[in-house]
Amino acid sequence: MMLDGGRIADELYEMAAAPADAILHRAVQRLHLSGEPYDWVGIYLLSGQHLVLHSYIGQPTQQGRIAVGQGLCGTAVSENRDMNIPDVAAMSDHVTRDDETRSETVVRVRHGECIVGVIDIESRAAAAFAEETERELRLIADALGELVGPRLRQQS
Repeated sequence: MMLDGGRIADELYEMAAAPADAILHRAVQRLHLSGEPYDWVGIYLLSGQHLVLHSYIGQPTQQGRIAVGQGLCGTAVSENRDMNIPDVAAMSDHVTRDDETRSETVVRVRHGECIVGVIDIESRAAAAFAEETERELRLIADALGELVGPRLRQQS
């Protein structure tokens, strides 16, 4: 089954009146259930100079806080760009959550130009994330930015 970011984004928009936590949890749930080779799906929210794990599905993790600039998630924020790494073993600064992870993608969640968090997805399959997958993830990240971004920025 192919990831349908538009459909997931539409479901999230239907939840516009729900608490931000519920919207973020639903996004993680729907991504995990999408049928793609996603072994770990999480959303980190930016708090000062750290990304703080909000919701996830997958193996337990010790990476509840990641400094901006550290690992793939922190680098995505510090360099203000989405990241798609087909072979994490080739990265010297990869933060290992699961030794069997082979590929990872990180998509920024933005409210306007302000980064409020990231979607982080890991797979045990090498090169699991095609350009089309990234485009679909961007639709979901944009919906999250629009729906929860203003609320998150008010809290900080």
